[in-house]
Formats: sequence, C-alpha cells, structure tokens
Amino acid sequence: MTKKPFPFIVLCFLLLFTASCNQRGHYICLQGSALGTTYAITFRIPEGASSAFADTVEQTLASDFERINNSLSIYNNHSLISRINKNLTQETDSLFRTVFNRSLEISILTNGAFDISAAPFFDLLGFGFEKRDTFRQDSLELIRQYTGMDKFRLEGTTLNKADPRCSLSMNAIAKGFTCDLIAKDLSELEITDMLVEIGGEIVCRGLNPKKESWRIGIDSPVDGNIHPGENIQAVIPMTDKGLATSGNYRNYYIENGKKYAHIIDPETGLPVTHNLLSVTVVAPDCMTADAFATAFMVMGLEASIGFLNQHPELGAYLIYDQGGIFKTYATDNIIIQL
Repeated sequence: MTKKPFPFIVLCFLLLFTASCNQRGHYICLQGSALGTTYAITFRIPEGASSAFADTVEQTLASDFERINNSLSIYNNHSLISRINKNLTQETDSLFRTVFNRSLEISILTNGAFDISAAPFFDLLGFGFEKRDTFRQDSLELIRQYTGMDKFRLEGTTLNKADPRCSLSMNAIAKGFTCDLIAKDLSELEITDMLVEIGGEIVCRGLNPKKESWRIGIDSPVDGNIHPGENIQAVIPMTDKGLATSGNYRNYYIENGKKYAHIIDPETGLPVTHNLLSVTVVAPDCMTADAFATAFMVMGLEASIGFLNQHPELGAYLIYDQGGIFKTYATDNIIIQL
C-alpha cells in the first residue's frame, strides 16, 4: 500500500465536541477508522439543523466509505478493482471511471511519473497487496511487460486490458478522491465550514472555529517520524482547497543495509533515490493534490519545480536534503508559516 505522511491539523479537536446538535452553529468532530486508515471530519452545524443532524452526517460518511471500499479498495477481495485485477469483470462504476480518467490525465501530464498501473512493482517490493517476493532483476524485466497506462483502455463503461496480468492500484489517489466526495456530500447538507481529513489527505471549506483559515502542519521528514504533529516543519493556512503530502520517511524497510522506500519510479520499478524527502501539494481538489504529491516524489526536486512553474493552479511545499541539512522550496501561491 502506498502510505503517505499525515499532515497534522494544528487546530486540535479538543473543545470541538458538543453534546448534541441542539447547539447549532457550533463545531463537532467525527472520528473513526475506514479504508485501512483513520479519519477526522470537523464541521459547523448549520443554522436550523435538526437535532438528528449529526446522525445524518454519520450515515452520509458510512455510505461514502462503503461505496469507496466496494469500488476502489484492493484490500476488499470483492471490490470492483479487485475483480478487475482478477479478470472477473470488465464493467466499471462511476467512481472507478472518475478516478481512472483523472489518473490517466495526470499520468500523461507527468510523463508517467504517476501511474496506477505500477501495482505489480509495489507487490514485488512489499508495498502492495501481495507479500514481498524475493527481489530479482529479471522480475523487474518481466513486470515491465505488463505495466503502463497504455495497457488499459476504458471504452464506455468497459475496461479492457492488454494483458491479463495487468493490475491497478488507486491507493495513491483514492483517499484524496474520498475527501472530495465527502466534502461534496457535506456541502449538499448545507455545511459550509468543514475540514475533511482521511489518512492525512485534507479538504478544507470555509473557516475554522476561530473564524480563520484552517491551519495544517507539515511534519519534518525525519526517518521514523511516525507521530503526526510531534515534529512540525511548517504550517500552511488554507481554505476551499485540497492538500496532500507524500514522503519517504515513514513507510520503508531496510534489507541488507539498503533502504527501500514506498515511492517507486514506474519507469524503473525501483524506489526513488533522490534528495527530495517530502512533498505537500495544494490544489483545487484533493484527488489532484494526492496524485501530484506522489508524482513529484518520483520526479525529484528540479523536475518538480520546473513542472510547478508551468502549472500555477498547483501550490507546493517541498522539503529536500542538501548535505544533511533540510532545505525547502515553496511556490508563491501558498502561505508558509514557520
């Protein structure tokens, strides 16, 4: 699984809970586990909401998580993507098509740096659904024969594969898409102020309880920094945007003295080895931020900066290693508070 560091929500959830929805205009937070990770949904109860409004929100969340799990989760043996990977079906649903089409667009924009068809490489190196196999160079050569987005073609609702061994993983974009889906559904419930966080991917709308922009802390990319918020590198205030962070300092293992991180270059099938340690992307939607955060980690520092200069719709905060010292780069269209 492609796991990403969790940005820390600086505005903690203490004091956000209310005993009931009778206190309209107040903020509450719903927390739990879903999609193999945790979530925290903070929102302001609309004026005029019924006393059962929180129950309605919980039902909405449960429905959205169930839809995503049944469509896009490779850890659900009966999900749509699992059945497609096992060649049990070619028919897709609207969620799958939305994520597949956006993944294809971003794959083209990044010259393949973002590639949901690279799932077999993740399995080979122990970051996917299958248990890690013994690594061999000839395994990489074999896998290259059936990876690449050109091996898939979506025609109407039918997904065709060029090779039955082809498989997909949407782990690097699905959480961002889920944030967008939930934010959309909460907006339809007339919620205007919210923060949707799923496994570190974030959508913000409106204002926080202090009537300010939401403040998101970015963790320092120190190897083994597994506790979000314990070691903050910077804070990004934002609203009406999506944010995602990708890095190589939490999900990795060391074998025979060599570090294997979960950021894999789809072209080589091997973990990236450059000096870019962490990428935070701010975009109009979280699905886009999620995918580009991974793509930039593959592309490296210079290529990412060059890409960002050509795409002002994206904001980014990059942390990289220079001679053992953390250095940073930020685009002009986001605010960084140190």
